[in-house]
Amino acid sequence: MQGNAEYSILIVDDEEMVREVLTRRLSQEGFDCCQAPNGQEALEVIRARPFDLVITDLKMPVMGGAELLEKIKVLCPDTEVIIMTAYGTIESAVESIKRGAYYYITKPLSTGNVLFHVEKALERKQLTRKVEQLEKEVQGRYKFEGIIGNSNEIVEMLRLVSHVCRTDSTVLIQGESGTGKELVAKAIHYNSRRSDRAYVTVNCGAIPENLQETELFGHVKGAFTGALADKRGLFQEANFGTLFLDEIGDTSPATQVKLLRFLQEGEIRRVGDLKPVQLNVRVLAATNRNLEVLVQDGKFREDLFYRLHVIPIHLPPLRSRREDIPLLARHFQDRFCSRLGRQLQPMSGEALSLLLRYEWPGNIRELENVIERAVILTTRDSISAEDLPYHIQGKKISSFLKQPTRETTLGEMEKNYILEVLERKNWNQKSACKALGISKTTLWRRLKEYGIDPKLLLQSQS
Repeated sequence: MQGNAEYSILIVDDEEMVREVLTRRLSQEGFDCCQAPNGQEALEVIRARPFDLVITDLKMPVMGGAELLEKIKVLCPDTEVIIMTAYGTIESAVESIKRGAYYYITKPLSTGNVLFHVEKALERKQLTRKVEQLEKEVQGRYKFEGIIGNSNEIVEMLRLVSHVCRTDSTVLIQGESGTGKELVAKAIHYNSRRSDRAYVTVNCGAIPENLQETELFGHVKGAFTGALADKRGLFQEANFGTLFLDEIGDTSPATQVKLLRFLQEGEIRRVGDLKPVQLNVRVLAATNRNLEVLVQDGKFREDLFYRLHVIPIHLPPLRSRREDIPLLARHFQDRFCSRLGRQLQPMSGEALSLLLRYEWPGNIRELENVIERAVILTTRDSISAEDLPYHIQGKKISSFLKQPTRETTLGEMEKNYILEVLERKNWNQKSACKALGISKTTLWRRLKEYGIDPKLLLQSQS
């Protein structure tokens, strides 16, 4: 097991002698130990800092171990809990294990036995950390290297992001749709000191206004019709980590009030709950709307705007950083070639010129989709101008249908039309078949005749 000093343990017992004996023994092994005389004070300590392990007595005044366990699993689900119990309460201890405790130890205590189970619990914790680290490595595209570009705008933005990562300040990321706002938010989180904690993202615009409060802040049983049990909100899910609020401009007035309260006081109140809950969550927000205009129109709270606007980051549209297009195009080509098992040479100069001239209203997301399409459809050893969508080539499908030349065969016109319909339907084969009036079998047969593997389309949509 890795160095014990890296693990923190909270010992909770109303008997000072028990706390002192365990603290002395575990500290000798190098563990970072803290104490609390009851569950209520333990919660205050836990809200101030996370612990890897809590060792708690079952029977205590003010708040016992069973209730403390329940609250720990709400505040810090990853924290391991060991219950200490007398022989007469073993049944209750077993019930605690069903509710998430790692193990129970009977009194009178043997410090050797305690140390054995502490090491076992932390070995499981270490394994969990390794799994999380592997997940972080998989998420490497969200590190700084996942943000592609060397234009002045991107270099300046990355300089600001590198400073922001070292703080817990609230950040507002602004930019048009498709500019990479979520990519920047993930880069901030995964390069911060919270990187081994939860990263929770929510699209505020995708949640109906009447459900925003309960989704973000949770509710208690009986808060309203249909509230049959307590519900953890996304703020609680992100405790000690980061909550990314995408499309913050689409929040309801009631939600804005609660967001402001959290940013000011560090606490939330679940729907129907009389007591506030203290949380430690870093908030990152993003929007493609002009919040200052929304404030002027009375659609967004001015005080909330200034709370969010602590560190604003603006992402430029792709059309204003055209020098980054070749880098991005190559990055996406390499990614999709790897995913689809293809090998392609760098795209033709004509194709790259078309990409550089296009205005990119959908920004980086649109460029990514265009390159994916080209990698799938090209029958050559590199992407050419003909592999790009007609609107980027500056052509319209009608030009093939209404003004055929002697060089355009009926088969070529059919191919062009089928591909255009697929493109219009975002490569959804079911929708394209319906528009074309043909079966899926017929579509697949046509695609194979054109040298396109239909299975590649399925892979690109998965």
